[in-house]
Amino acid sequence: MKDNFCLLIVDDELIARESLSNWLREEGYQVKTSDNGWDALEMIKSHCCDLAVVDMKMPGMNGMELLQKSKEIDPSLPILIMTAYASIDTAVQAMKKGAYDYIVKPLDPENVSQVIERALKLKILEQENLHLHRELEKKYKFEEIIGKSKKMQEIFELVRSVAETDVVVMIRGESGTGKELIAKAIHINSKRKNGPLIDLSCGALPENLLESELFGYEKGAFTGAQQTRKGKIEMANGGTLFLDEIGDISSKTQMNLLRVLQEKNFYRIGSNKSVNVDIRVISATNRDLEEAVRNGIFREDLYYRLNVVDIYLPPLRERKSDIPLLADHFLQKYKRTSTKKIESISGEAMEALISYSWPGNVRELENIIERAIVIGKSDEIILEDLPINIQNGADETQSSSRTLANIEKKHIVKILHENNWNISKSAHELNIDRVTLYNKIRKYKIER
Repeated sequence: MKDNFCLLIVDDELIARESLSNWLREEGYQVKTSDNGWDALEMIKSHCCDLAVVDMKMPGMNGMELLQKSKEIDPSLPILIMTAYASIDTAVQAMKKGAYDYIVKPLDPENVSQVIERALKLKILEQENLHLHRELEKKYKFEEIIGKSKKMQEIFELVRSVAETDVVVMIRGESGTGKELIAKAIHINSKRKNGPLIDLSCGALPENLLESELFGYEKGAFTGAQQTRKGKIEMANGGTLFLDEIGDISSKTQMNLLRVLQEKNFYRIGSNKSVNVDIRVISATNRDLEEAVRNGIFREDLYYRLNVVDIYLPPLRERKSDIPLLADHFLQKYKRTSTKKIESISGEAMEALISYSWPGNVRELENIIERAIVIGKSDEIILEDLPINIQNGADETQSSSRTLANIEKKHIVKILHENNWNISKSAHELNIDRVTLYNKIRKYKIER
């Protein structure tokens, strides 16, 4: 695979240039070299390389100038800066201007190889990210449900099959996995699509209010019932009734709902006249209803009436390959209402999103992307736009050498060590005051 990548080495010193290029050729890369910034810039214009390794100090055009001009030509080109320890402050400035990382002379071949591999991996992620929203419209989107993982593709097929029938469906899954979207997709693709889709969250209402919401009531049925009102069941006639959090309903409501499923009729509260209905029922729950049946909390006969076809939505942590697709979908969704020109998600931010466990599932991911668009300051969502718990969840071995925070931490540790932890002297060399230095020591948890 490495022979698919071409690296450009830019260094005015022949020995350094040839040593590094020989190392990388032995690793399997294609390598081009240049001894000056102007020639290197022409090579970059021709898009002949996938990554550039640039020496900071060169006659004519130095590394910083080449970095800036290269970013104007190809912002996606990863550039590694070669520098000496004495020039580490300059390397930090280069990172701020878009360099991917820096490597310190004398070079450690193993370290250089690892940094290059990470940079190329991120570049691939970023390139894939640019095409994600196109893929969404092709084969990885079913109505508003998104997924390329095997599990989600199987669910798409099951939903298509179920939608063609009038069978009762139960959708299971953790909170935030998108159970309501599955219910909507079934309805839209069914023969009832021209009828109403009525939804009710059973867990959000106390028993009395839930009964009146479901079955409706007659005028005068109870205090405050000043007129006859249809319930959700009657409103869904000819269409679909979606009952979310079905595991939270009381025993009395369970019995009344069972009658609707068996007899296709019901009584409004305060009425002795039955109302006939033609509805399809879809329910959803994040509870273990089998255990509830064993414990006598949920009626067994109702459970089997509701659970003719069971659709299980896996949590987001079990379908990591869907995270880039979902993240890009939410980016496209929320950038339409934003005044900011955010077009993509950086490879580093995407890695953090993929590494995170997502206890709140798809709903949490949507909230995180919306938040990142609000607080973001560049033309892409970067790692620092994500909440700190997601940043910390990123693989340290992947991100530690390339974030500005970690570069700053390394530099502070180096200065403190050189000055034998003399805070005043170290603060002076870092051009900050003592209080700021103490705050950074606490922030980065630096120990003597």
